[in-house]
Amino acid sequence: MTEGEAAPAAVTEQGARNLLLRVMAALVLAPLAIAIAYAGGWLWSGLVMLAAIGLYVEWLMIVGTTRPMRGGAAGVVALAAAGFCLGSGRGTAALLVLAAGFAGVASTSAERRGWTAAGFCYAAAAEMASMLLRLDQVWGFVALIMVLLVVWGTDIGGYFAGRSVGGPKLWPRVSPKKTWAGAIGGFAASLVISAGFAAFGIGGIGPLLLLGAALSIAAQLGDLFESAVKRRFGVKDSSHLIPGHGGLLDRLDGFVAAVVLAAIFGLLRGGVDGVGRGLMVW
Repeated sequence: MTEGEAAPAAVTEQGARNLLLRVMAALVLAPLAIAIAYAGGWLWSGLVMLAAIGLYVEWLMIVGTTRPMRGGAAGVVALAAAGFCLGSGRGTAALLVLAAGFAGVASTSAERRGWTAAGFCYAAAAEMASMLLRLDQVWGFVALIMVLLVVWGTDIGGYFAGRSVGGPKLWPRVSPKKTWAGAIGGFAASLVISAGFAAFGIGGIGPLLLLGAALSIAAQLGDLFESAVKRRFGVKDSSHLIPGHGGLLDRLDGFVAAVVLAAIFGLLRGGVDGVGRGLMVW
């Protein structure tokens, strides 16, 4: 076997190993996330708070803030305090804490201040949206599962459609591996999931299909946004925290965009106390 023939075999083997790691990690993490989402309360609040802090820390690592204590500490403390306030049902206090945290981040981080502040806003939006969506005691869990399944379906459908069909690249300058076939495959998977919710009597088929489509598009844009940030700073993975997936940002980029959009929809239709109902009841 020549060196040229061995190289593709090695690449194929590495891809198979990476897929196996992704599947194994997903089989552990997905049921755990669903169980904690179902439990709600402080378990969910604690998980979201830790995830938000992790997102912020990884963002600082990506943008190359070599002295994160200057602005990073203020952001971490603010995200932790806001998570406690949200878990206690003190939404106004959480907003005030996050506003103070943003002021601290913006004023104390002299190094790449704009990027540091943007990362804090990103993590804070994810934290607020995830907790508000689960707040509704009747519809919160259903709404959260809808978002999770659509995001996961978009990711899985996009992965297999992109690998099996290939074709033109979606945005090669930002994400060289993503194809139009993958984007369409992920979008189609989200519609199937939305139709499944309608089949179980969760809501009307039309509104749920539109909701699933919007969430899928948001998830894919969120993925591209994170890829653009990493490419801007020459980073491949946000970290190596999750085997086969990279870091929290790599795994949650689509979810962050989708859950923020879902929370906005829910707030507009159901108010602060009925975000889940506002999202799911049409």
